[in-house]
Amino acid sequence: MSLLQIDDLYAGYGAADVLHGADLSVEAREVVVILGANGAGKTTTMRAISGLIARRGHVMFDGTDISKAPADAIVRLGLAQVPQGRGTIADLTVEENLRAGAHVRNHKAEIAEDIERWYGVYPRLKERRKQKAGLLSGGEQQMLAVSRAMMSRPKLLLCDEPSLGLSPKLTQELFASLAQINKEMDMAILLVEQNATLALDIADRGYLIEVGRIAASRSADELAGDDAIRAAYLGY
Repeated sequence: MSLLQIDDLYAGYGAADVLHGADLSVEAREVVVILGANGAGKTTTMRAISGLIARRGHVMFDGTDISKAPADAIVRLGLAQVPQGRGTIADLTVEENLRAGAHVRNHKAEIAEDIERWYGVYPRLKERRKQKAGLLSGGEQQMLAVSRAMMSRPKLLLCDEPSLGLSPKLTQELFASLAQINKEMDMAILLVEQNATLALDIADRGYLIEVGRIAASRSADELAGDDAIRAAYLGY
């Protein structure tokens, strides 16, 4: 059984559907990327999975039907999202943001251990632990957003456009850390990313979404080797 299984998913805003019967799965310890043009439905897919918008269809997560579950219940089951635009709490310090990410947990010693773990992964956050998140650089905010999501100890991490606004160097560092999280923590990751080359480099499989529908589902290597997909999404 897949860690995440989506069947015939419809979602949108108001009366308009953006997704039209999407099917998608993520296995345990797998990295899956969703590719598509702007407006194709990538972010809507992530928000629907997380319970942040109304959706219709069937969504199973780790053996539990979450099709109608609210967002807070989904987090407690082990699914966390790094939203597009990072979503850090600007008026809270770095450390307060990390503690906010652990709101579904109660063991204070383990929470403290995890804060130190993420300071080890992203040393710049430790240097700025008492600084308000709104004063961090874009790269530091993204590091904080990933760390805050991981503080809930999820089974699946959803990352929506993590490289948005970052320099090429910081983007490389961020993707290296995501690959490390996947391998060292056996963490499944579902990734939406405009930098398709980097995303496919760390992914096992990928989906191509066009106008709210899944147009292709293949291994990352097959997607990267497809001439039409390379021309449309990889730029060569």
